[in-house]
Amino acid sequence: MRKLKTTAAEMVASARARIREFETPELIAMVDDPNVVIVDIRDVRERRRSGYIPGSFHAPRGMLEFWVDPDSPYFKDVFAREDGCDKTFVLHCASGWRSALSAATLIDMGFDVAHLREGFSTWEAQGGPVEREDT
Repeated sequence: MRKLKTTAAEMVASARARIREFETPELIAMVDDPNVVIVDIRDVRERRRSGYIPGSFHAPRGMLEFWVDPDSPYFKDVFAREDGCDKTFVLHCASGWRSALSAATLIDMGFDVAHLREGFSTWEAQGGPVEREDT
């Protein structure tokens, strides 16, 4: 099998070297802060299966760049950044890999964002609140 020029693990490590990361207990302490927007980039099936952080905004990874870009026809108001905006946006996925790559991409676009280092995988075990859909 042909070796890749850059592995996924190397891309994640490179992203993590230049983005802001929150540890799970830090973000748990901020979950009710109205100036913190937690953005869940997992697939909808992951949210249904594992639950989600109360109040989090679901933005599937495949649409994230388009939803953040105010010039895109897909822009979502939750991402509006006015001068003096003091909101902290924190992305999360299941294990912190997709959110690290996504945070680096959004930073490259000029959107200030951080991510949850370990993702949702440790959230509930460390005391984070979880909501589940009624099925």
